[in-house]
Amino acid sequence: MAHKKAGGSTVYGRDSQSKRLGVKIQDGGYAKIGSIIIRQRGTKYRPGKNVEKGKDDTLFSMVAGFVTFTTKKIKKYDGKLVATKIVNVIPQMK
Repeated sequence: MAHKKAGGSTVYGRDSQSKRLGVKIQDGGYAKIGSIIIRQRGTKYRPGKNVEKGKDDTLFSMVAGFVTFTTKKIKKYDGKLVATKIVNVIPQMK
């Protein structure tokens, strides 16, 4: 009689790595030029003033300044108004 169960294969062990999505700089936080503000899949947050969107929908700062989040109602293609979050960067005054 064997004293150990056979080593065989397992059904576990195929989990993907987390992608570290989400807000990286909060409202009122300071962003340098090129700083990543939000990593996202799809456009949950939209770029506003001094913010650009990368090819993977990442929002990043174009100027050094303070991050602000605002909510605005935007008309969709089917005519519905939907509240969306817009990210702006206000440049720092010297």
